Amino acid sequence: MLMRTDPFRDLDRLTQQILGTAARPAVMPMDAWREGDRFVVEFDLPGIQVDSIDLDVERDTVTVRAERPGLDDQREMVASERPRGVFSRQLFLGENLDADKIEAHYETGVLRLTIPVAERAKPRKIEISGGNAERKAVNA
Repeated sequence: MLMRTDPFRDLDRLTQQILGTAARPAVMPMDAWREGDRFVVEFDLPGIQVDSIDLDVERDTVTVRAERPGLDDQREMVASERPRGVFSRQLFLGENLDADKIEAHYETGVLRLTIPVAERAKPRKIEISGGNAERKAVNA
């Protein structure tokens, strides 16, 4: 069987596997969305044990670190496309989210963070008093 090789295609494929692309990172792809008064963020971490995941919060930055152990050196690999070792990703939350009340849950290879909107960022009413003791509520 005659096989054609294209070294540039192979280099491009290897680069995408190691570094990923802007649309699809190689390590720890993420989805994020808002559900009412909270934000939900999910990270794909297939094959990662829950005890090898580390979640740190410092001010308004959340750092997720995970480790996928290396393979046995005695194996003769035919294909090795999944990244190994320690990798991390950071999220910058901003002031409108409450980093002190983040909840994390890991199941079936997906780490889900639930981040509530801070009370100070939620809409509220402010009372206005008038000169003749009338009070009126307006939206802030």
